[in-house]
Amino acid sequence: MGKGAIKEEERQGKRKTWRWPLAALVVVLLAVAVSSRTASNVGFFFTDRNSCSCSLQETGKYKGIVEDCCCDYETVDNLNSEVLNPLLQDLVSTPFFRYFKVKLWCDCPFWPDDGMCRLRDCSVCECPENEFPEPFKRPYNIAGLPSDNLICQEGKPQAAVDRTIDNRAFRGWVETHNPWTHDDDTDSGEMTYVNLQLNPERFTGYTGPSARRIWDSIYSENCPKYSSGETCPEKKVLYKLISGLHSSISMHIAGDYLLDESRNQWGQNIELMYDRILRHPDRVRNMYFTYLFVLRAVTKAKAYLEQAEYDTGNHAEDLKTQSLIKQLLYSPKLQTACPVPFDEAKLWQGQSGPELKQQIQKQFRNISALMDCVGCEKCRLWGKLQVQGLGTALKILFSVGNQDKGDQTLQLQRNEVIALVNLLNRLSESVKMVHDMGPDVERLMEDQIAKASAKPGRLRRIWDLAASFW
Repeated sequence: MGKGAIKEEERQGKRKTWRWPLAALVVVLLAVAVSSRTASNVGFFFTDRNSCSCSLQETGKYKGIVEDCCCDYETVDNLNSEVLNPLLQDLVSTPFFRYFKVKLWCDCPFWPDDGMCRLRDCSVCECPENEFPEPFKRPYNIAGLPSDNLICQEGKPQAAVDRTIDNRAFRGWVETHNPWTHDDDTDSGEMTYVNLQLNPERFTGYTGPSARRIWDSIYSENCPKYSSGETCPEKKVLYKLISGLHSSISMHIAGDYLLDESRNQWGQNIELMYDRILRHPDRVRNMYFTYLFVLRAVTKAKAYLEQAEYDTGNHAEDLKTQSLIKQLLYSPKLQTACPVPFDEAKLWQGQSGPELKQQIQKQFRNISALMDCVGCEKCRLWGKLQVQGLGTALKILFSVGNQDKGDQTLQLQRNEVIALVNLLNRLSESVKMVHDMGPDVERLMEDQIAKASAKPGRLRRIWDLAASFW
């Protein structure tokens, strides 16, 4: 072999000795790049972990001002956790806000009954009279109502409504008109009082075509999603309110889910929470928007709510209710950090304002009427309560206070106040769950997605790419 051939062989050997380490390095770099790209697509990696003390802010998804509102996400989370949620939790457990008057059985005005209400899980458990306290039986006095007597829940199907106090209290409502809601739920013998503490909003098993039909009718016929170029803020508001309410309902279903029916085991369904809400940032944003919208209605009705009579016959509890209401309405932290959560004055401007308002009122009335078509009794209860609460917020913000535009002076039914405060509490709970659990649930689910995507086939393709480079 000549000297030239020997030198060429030495050069080839040296080239091979550095190609293998280089190929290994390429494999590592490509694997990191693929993993980083996958993680960044689902919002898992972020660059500056010290940019904000709030974990939701760190993800980069929820920061800055809540769209169309006057407060930022971090302020909302802090106010909700430190001030609003604790107050609302105490308020809704008081006798005044614990009982909601509702007509649970009425015909659907849009299509024939589909028979869902005859399912076992939609049956009603009515407690025998000897199971609830004697004061419940007195027609106008509910002194001494217990706060947590859950005896009627034991062994009861999850979708049934507990009617412990029935119609033995809270008679004599003053009727007022709300142009935003369906007028069918008037004070009549067909309405009954329900203890909301005995009937929590949770998973009921109500799924399938009947449930989908309700939401399909709401979205497709009454509040279609606006296009990206939509310039009409009023049309955007209605969709965002319904989307935010829908997201909140889904959060409560996922947060209190029947995990094992055979053992009656309840807990958090994080897969459902991620699939229905957390992996859709627009749904989370709409939920924050709805929360601030309803909070604005409560603060705007401050003078009315402060002077309202929270009389249940239990003097100590009634004084506590009045105190909690004042703490909510006059919270120094709320007045300082977010005095006007939503600015309603910018809507219904221009010549088409009144006509557009009537159109959206009609759409929301249809949505409230659709609650009579819900084929699960407990779902119907919470659907009616929260839609009435949202209708009350719309009434406060858009139908009272401006006499020049024909608006009426503010007057609320007792049931409207109960629905409004309970809705605000439901939204507050949902926002708190997103803030407290959202980042951990997202990391867990996105880790699972990343692991599922990193299959041998992908690693093989990475190696082949490195080999081709070599």
